[in-house]
Amino acid sequence: MHFTSSLVTLAVLCGLVAAVPTAPAPRDCSAEVARYNQERREARGLSKRTFYTQMLNLTCTLAPETILDDYVSNPPVRTSITEGQPGVAFTVDIGVLDTTTCKPLSGVMVELWGPNAVGQYGSTFLRGATLTASNGIAEFKTIYPGYTSDAANHLNVLVHPTSAESGGVAHVGQLFFTDPWTDIIGKYTNYNKNTNSRKKNAQDPNFAAANKNGFNSIIDVESIGDDWADDEGIIGYITVGVNPKKLVA
Repeated sequence: MHFTSSLVTLAVLCGLVAAVPTAPAPRDCSAEVARYNQERREARGLSKRTFYTQMLNLTCTLAPETILDDYVSNPPVRTSITEGQPGVAFTVDIGVLDTTTCKPLSGVMVELWGPNAVGQYGSTFLRGATLTASNGIAEFKTIYPGYTSDAANHLNVLVHPTSAESGGVAHVGQLFFTDPWTDIIGKYTNYNKNTNSRKKNAQDPNFAAANKNGFNSIIDVESIGDDWADDEGIIGYITVGVNPKKLVA
């Protein structure tokens, strides 16, 4: 009788454990994202030149939210945002991935802004917004940013869930660089006039906040040609996971 009672108790306990909800594991989108990233590079006919051996962010992981820093609302809708600011030409390729479907998110408004070569933000320059294309990519032509005194070198990004800048906010993030890239570019014309104190990634708590839960917020940078610093510039890729059905602001 005691043995039968124990079996009943065990069965009840097993049922309770099975009923406890578990957190969903990050969805593995490695095949889709690898193909997505390869197509982005092949579209430009580029070979990979980078500090990394493979593209980052291969799972459907939400990009962590970070502080909204140096923000000016309603930037002009445009892809070229330099306004004549001198610096190393930088094409930023931001792929927006819907984490609920593992598919590129098309037709949503993405904002990008950053400081100039000497680490100063402006009210209009180096700011802009554009819609993601059918492949989920928002492309901006800007310059590699100069570092500020209060943060590791980064660009700022904001993703709306719709095609309108007034349509709420699905993501606010900061996109960083490897320290070696900032070291190299910091030696070039205009950048070498930056008088701000340098803060590296490991010293910035916002860098830690932006790189968690399996997401990597470092832009994968590659040079276009041998004269990238003075002529053709560089290209940066990053894939940002967002949930368009969940507003953060």
